[in-house]
Amino acid sequence: MRKQYQYLVPLMGAVAIIGKAGNAGKPNVVIIYTDDMGISDIGCYGGIFTPTPNIDKIGREGIRFNQYYTACPISSPSRVGMTTGMYPTKWGITNYLDTRAFNRERKSNDFLSAEAPAIARSFQQAGYATAHIGKWHMGGGRDVTGMPQITEFGFDRTLSTWESPSPDPAITASNWIWSDQDSIKRWERTRYFVDNVLDFLKQNKDKPCYVHLWPDDMHTPYVPSKEEFDKGKKMWNAKVNFIPVLAEYDRQIGRLLDGIESLGLKDNTIIIFTSDNGPAPSYKNSRTAGLRGQKGTLYEGGIRMPFLICWPSRIKGGVVNDNTVITALDLFPSLCKMAGIDVKTNGYQLDGLDMSEALMGKSQVRKTPMFWEFGQQFVGQKKPDNAYQFRSPNIAVREGNWKLLVNYDGTDVELYNIAKDEKETNNVAEKNKRITSRLKDKAIGWFKESFRKYAGEL
Repeated sequence: MRKQYQYLVPLMGAVAIIGKAGNAGKPNVVIIYTDDMGISDIGCYGGIFTPTPNIDKIGREGIRFNQYYTACPISSPSRVGMTTGMYPTKWGITNYLDTRAFNRERKSNDFLSAEAPAIARSFQQAGYATAHIGKWHMGGGRDVTGMPQITEFGFDRTLSTWESPSPDPAITASNWIWSDQDSIKRWERTRYFVDNVLDFLKQNKDKPCYVHLWPDDMHTPYVPSKEEFDKGKKMWNAKVNFIPVLAEYDRQIGRLLDGIESLGLKDNTIIIFTSDNGPAPSYKNSRTAGLRGQKGTLYEGGIRMPFLICWPSRIKGGVVNDNTVITALDLFPSLCKMAGIDVKTNGYQLDGLDMSEALMGKSQVRKTPMFWEFGQQFVGQKKPDNAYQFRSPNIAVREGNWKLLVNYDGTDVELYNIAKDEKETNNVAEKNKRITSRLKDKAIGWFKESFRKYAGEL
């Protein structure tokens, strides 16, 4: 029998209660959490691949943020950070979840504990109807068992993919992420997810709704049609297939927006569009607006994401925010504040900040640094020739305009002034030794204080 992991995050004082009870006038919340989307896949961020008028519309009718960061440059910990409002390192999930042996090798737990705070749980307890539609990837699949169900995190309705506790049979005909035997084909998935979101909103028009739309797109393979599928795997990562998949993704987001409007919900619905981590492949950084790195690195291309938010009745449209630094961890306390509901933390201290003023279009300055951890399995390994783009140190901290990267053992120190060098081409660690020393100590100290290893044998 597998011994259970221990989740060793220390109990802290709960976040102060905000808002008042009751559902009158409360906004719906829909979070579109795209998979593996680069910041410049989208037209309004300078995308060059195909027009994305529907995604752009969210920003045009609301706010486009240019300094939003995900919690980790890879799927599972990124989703843990958004869900819990805490650094995923604190919950022992530091890489994408795979087999038990893979997770053990990377010092990662097999699944997110139901003990963790969960944003949906706060909304559910405030009287919201809640749904998770799409990818989960925080426990379940392969040889992992004993994980909590998605409903334990505060969702009334769930529909998810293979990497979850209870996959939808329509998209999991085989014991793998997708199959040509699925009744809903790879190129039909986003439409299927959008249909289910709209159905849920229609069924719950009498109460406020909190909804996750977490698609598989824009994750490989890029299979835009049966014709392309029949050609075989050779082209499934190619740009020629990526472009029509992106175009279809935008069309489906348009269907979602039109459906919300036709239900009479547009004015009082908060819609957020963002991504879990950077792209792979990046097509020579053309999907990262030229930022260094991609998925799986702590360089800007791996963690700086597109972020659009609209709420027609409350947020002025057409705003571009170049200065406010926001992280996925902030969504938990910020959205609760915007909805006027209590923040339920299970007694844990959230790492995310209430950045609701910025999300509402007001001026707000971040007052604390941000931290990241990924990829310690690479520490001490010889760097490959392409390490400049595809391999970063495993810890990072950003404080103000300074960003430092370093391995947990103190090696490979890099320092950048993001305001002056957002592409991270000029390592100024040697020229700024005092800043380097301070941020290096802070980053490694955070890692040592936060890291949670599993207990016992798997």
